[in-house]
Amino acid sequence: MEKRKQLIKLVVSVLIIAAAALLLAGFFGGDLMYHLKNRDRIGPLTREDIAYLDVAAPNPTGSDGTANAADWAQTYPEIVATMGIVKDRNAYILDYLEQDPYLVNLYEGFGFAKEYGSARGHEYTLKDVANTARPHPTANCLTCKTPNFTKLVNDQGVGVYTMDFNEVLAKMEENVSCYNCHGNEAGSKGKLVVTHSYVTKALGENAAAIDPATLSCGQCHIEYYFTPEDKETMMPYSTVEAMTPEAILEYYDTMVLPDGTVGYADWVQPSTGTRLLKAQHPETETFLLGKHAGILNCADCHMPLEMSEDGTVYHSHELQSPLENETLLSTCAACHDEPDMTAFVRRIQERVTARETEVGNNLSALKDKLTEAVAENRLSEEKLNEIRKLHREAQWFFDFCYVENAEGAHNSDLAMRCLDTAQAKIDEALAALLSGAGVAAQ
Repeated sequence: MEKRKQLIKLVVSVLIIAAAALLLAGFFGGDLMYHLKNRDRIGPLTREDIAYLDVAAPNPTGSDGTANAADWAQTYPEIVATMGIVKDRNAYILDYLEQDPYLVNLYEGFGFAKEYGSARGHEYTLKDVANTARPHPTANCLTCKTPNFTKLVNDQGVGVYTMDFNEVLAKMEENVSCYNCHGNEAGSKGKLVVTHSYVTKALGENAAAIDPATLSCGQCHIEYYFTPEDKETMMPYSTVEAMTPEAILEYYDTMVLPDGTVGYADWVQPSTGTRLLKAQHPETETFLLGKHAGILNCADCHMPLEMSEDGTVYHSHELQSPLENETLLSTCAACHDEPDMTAFVRRIQERVTARETEVGNNLSALKDKLTEAVAENRLSEEKLNEIRKLHREAQWFFDFCYVENAEGAHNSDLAMRCLDTAQAKIDEALAALLSGAGVAAQ
């Protein structure tokens, strides 16, 4: 009898532990907390309230067979209306080179030293890429700027990337739009489609591990490079685990180029001789490596749920920062016990930005000292290459944080780690310069 009681207690204990494990798995890996625990705190609408339509796609009117926003306006009037909203906040460009003058020195010899302005949103993609002072001889610069370019690559292959920029630009008809995220299937119950071929090539089956509402944005809001062979846009990893700045740097460092050179570089800086990398905008990588990805996706934080007068619930396609929309901000407040979420996020961003400025100026000073050492020919080439390697690494980690547009809000731990790593590399390079000062050039 006693043994039977002990057996029953053991079974009950196992069941309790299993139930707890399932709850924790839901908390950390899914939407349990978002949909259940905090539903009353985030307002009356959730994704479950959206009545997704299953309708036939309209006949595409785009000359290339792309179903554009106008084609979908009758089916999704509310969504299409929000896509066209242009607010004053998007009508200007913040000049980063004016705001942070040290960038001109860091990017010396590269296009970003000529012009580097803030992105204004999907409504301006074609206009801004056409008017930038940065040179773009080939069409690969149109990646992610228009669905028409994506469709062109899908129809004709990677040879499109090396076509003349202006020739291809003249054929583009629409800014970022429906096709980019839905293909021509936007009526199929809100189905999200990976339309950019390089995402499929890079991630393969591993794409299934990423929430479609995050991967949809992640097709463009990523770190990428242009392949040396055909200038195809490509992602430097194949799994989420390999999205760290350390792993991406190793990917670039070990890449074998067509001429046999080991190590990819976006450009060789004239004054230092350093083979430098230019990080792009790794919002997706930063987000997926942080705490938020387990319970949220990009749409939760940047596409507020709204209800029309007839009761239709839909995701607004006016992409916004949570700090500029009360509905989105309530999503943050559901998990953060903060009396003022805006002030809380601003404090994070100010801390990251202050550290960026400090490290950026230190990196610029290192670049100047390395330039002097090269010009004076007072160090051996072996010693210079040792310092150049540290310079390359320091700039990579700094840039990975600087160009990520959340300013630390997506993942403040990663942002600070990148900046601290950059500073450590700077210190090591300066020490190497000092120790080699008395070594005559060979």
